[in-house]
Amino acid sequence: MNAPLPAGVLKQHLIDPEVCIRCNTCEETCPIDAITHDSNNYVVDASICNHCMACVPPCPTGSIDNWLTVLADKPYTLEEQFSWEALPAEQPLPEAPIDDVAAQTTEAPPVVADEDRHPSLDGYPSTGAGASIPPWSAAHPYVNLYTHKNPITATVVGNYRVTADDTESDIRHIVLDFGTAPFPVLEGQSIAIFPPGVDENGRPYHARQYSIASPRDGERPRYNNLSLTVKRVTTDYDAKPALGVCSNYLCDLKKNDTVRVIGPYGNTFLMPNHADANIIMICTGTGSAPMRAMTERCRRLRKESAFQGKLMLFFGARTERELPYFGPLMNLPKDFIDINLALSREVGQPKRYVQDLLVERAADIRTLLDSDKTCIYVCGLKGMEDGVLQALESVVSGAGLQWPDVHAQLKAQGRLHFETY
Repeated sequence: MNAPLPAGVLKQHLIDPEVCIRCNTCEETCPIDAITHDSNNYVVDASICNHCMACVPPCPTGSIDNWLTVLADKPYTLEEQFSWEALPAEQPLPEAPIDDVAAQTTEAPPVVADEDRHPSLDGYPSTGAGASIPPWSAAHPYVNLYTHKNPITATVVGNYRVTADDTESDIRHIVLDFGTAPFPVLEGQSIAIFPPGVDENGRPYHARQYSIASPRDGERPRYNNLSLTVKRVTTDYDAKPALGVCSNYLCDLKKNDTVRVIGPYGNTFLMPNHADANIIMICTGTGSAPMRAMTERCRRLRKESAFQGKLMLFFGARTERELPYFGPLMNLPKDFIDINLALSREVGQPKRYVQDLLVERAADIRTLLDSDKTCIYVCGLKGMEDGVLQALESVVSGAGLQWPDVHAQLKAQGRLHFETY
């Protein structure tokens, strides 16, 4: 599979436009700025790319992991890639003289599928703050069952506001039903939805990605449905008025409306599947979606005596009334889940963020981290990453351990996961 390439030939790194959901993860991850985009496609500059593979593990869809054999002096140009609606077919190349076969040019390193190795072993690729592999016991995920060429239609069977009506934060719990069409998902996976209409260039809008908020057996058990947690976006990052195209479309959906869906996506941000696993969940806002899915999965298993682990939740919001699922969350048994709320704008209370609570609960977190059965999941705005990492470093240092060593071990074992946006 990894035989040397003939001289003058290379494996060009390309992004599949049919699978890519334009989430920008690859461009943010690339350490040498080899990836760029326009309003149509994300592309890789062959003159810059050094095949370091940093962009491959974080990609939620696998669209980044494509390699075509081309002549080294005639790679696909950026202009060609920008115009694609699908990857081109592999082109036959002129046969090289036998003496040239031993000459090797740049070639993509082999990628080992996560399920082919046990996460307790060293040598897993890992990038960024979190692991690039799932916990060893995670169930096998299905990905890319439906793509841009064959999206599936789902029917809206529920759309409920899960924040108080008098708050600015309009967060919705949206339930989609897939009828008789197969759509298997796991906690921690996501889907993408096409909003109707076209952009300023007259092109149909790209699909937007949303984390699944329900467990694998459905929002309603044994029904072929799932739920999403969607916030209506009305301002941009600079607080200027701007309506989110897909978020407003989803938040306005009515019962029996239909949506076009692709996916599912995600093969790393998956919960452990062994009964005595411990799960520490850290989230803000709609980052609660995968945490709700994991919590509900554990709750259902516990009713059948099939889950005996511990759950800790650190949930950040401005106020209780802006915290999605606040009512149902407070009704969960205290011996089932240890809930810690970080409220930054609650009247009469000091500002507190999730990282503050992590430091406050350092002793309990350290106890859980002493076990290799404990996994940590972080989901929310990207700005929370540094604060959470610093808090975890403080927690670990308090036990006399070196955070770089613990951090590397957690990633290598698939026990620390970040999903930020």
